[in-house]
Amino acid sequence: MDVRAAQVAAAVADAHRREWALVLAATVRVVRDLDMAEECAQDAFTQAPTAWPGTGIPRNPGAWLTTVARRRAVDAVRREQLWRRAVPLLVEAEHAPGLDDVVAAREELPDDRLRLVFTCCHPGLNRDAQVALTLRLVCGLTTGEVARAFLVSEPTMAARLTRAKKKIAAARIPYRVPPPEERPERVAAVLDVVHLVLTTGHTAPAGADLVRADLVERALDLARMLRVLLPGDPDVAGLLALVLLTDSRRATRTGDGRLLLLEEQDRSRWDTTAIGEGIALVREALAHRPPGRYALQAAIAAVHAESPTWEDTDWQEIVGLYDALVQVWPSPVVALNRAVAVGLARGPRAGLAELDALRDEPTLATYPYAAAARADFLRRLGRVADARLAYEEALLLTTNAVERAFLERRLQGL
Repeated sequence: MDVRAAQVAAAVADAHRREWALVLAATVRVVRDLDMAEECAQDAFTQAPTAWPGTGIPRNPGAWLTTVARRRAVDAVRREQLWRRAVPLLVEAEHAPGLDDVVAAREELPDDRLRLVFTCCHPGLNRDAQVALTLRLVCGLTTGEVARAFLVSEPTMAARLTRAKKKIAAARIPYRVPPPEERPERVAAVLDVVHLVLTTGHTAPAGADLVRADLVERALDLARMLRVLLPGDPDVAGLLALVLLTDSRRATRTGDGRLLLLEEQDRSRWDTTAIGEGIALVREALAHRPPGRYALQAAIAAVHAESPTWEDTDWQEIVGLYDALVQVWPSPVVALNRAVAVGLARGPRAGLAELDALRDEPTLATYPYAAAARADFLRRLGRVADARLAYEEALLLTTNAVERAFLERRLQGL
């Protein structure tokens, strides 16, 4: 590949990462058919490597791709007379564009992306469908990549995506930004989806790698997009802060394939740029009262990020933040994390007592980190036999290879 072809290929790849959602969302408004819009958007990205070497890489690749995709969509609508012969798959409450509306003004495009995000995360779809559609349509992952994220075969994921699109059509889910009275709940659903993408990537549920970097980066892309589209929303600021601060430690979480705990990590290698941006966003999010769950989670991550050493970590502050988080998000997992923080702030006996209070919580019965936390406190207290049983329980529930190796080392160390 010559230099020119390499430059074009890199520009197309960068445009796909940055502009896919924009191009697809603008095209959906023409055809109101997700499959047709996907086909038109893909065709635009396919044409770019052929057209750009001769014309030069456009100053605004997104606008070029949107123009090509929407023109193809208009041609498809005319050719198949889609408006007359089919019930629209996506119903739009506002004015629907006509055939002469080929390329929307640039300032309209963020609103189009919001329409796409809210459609993918509509409460009429189950959570797996919301995440899968978001990864496929908003992030631009291929069906195979989405399938790998869910640890299923590509045909299985293709069928799931098809069912989700059909449900959108059958339920006549509107392709629009929800009205103000629905917006808080709907934004919360969108943020939940992005958070789930982050947590799935931060520690992969299974496989040989601890981190799914592709999913973490998609979560960051989504959070940044939402920050642009909803700049004044404190929950969006909190979520973006959480993604940045959580991922700032990625390079130090393993060494020679081994899991490294916070106390073992080389903090000089943490991403200081991401930490600085994340802490600024935390301050902004916490300025709104009462602070939301993402702001509080990000604040906890910020305490770690600002601690020069493990020994300097202010665990009492972290416990206080978890106390506040439990009030706004009473999740068993939050209660578990608070119990761990209590144990690190006040000693393993206090932490074990907090864990014992959660033993009847059904959600934690099959949660591997509950057993692992219990095992660690028992180990610290010298209760070797009990710790061994707890580590064995954690191993039964853990499917990530890096985490399993860590637990096995701890078990052997007893």
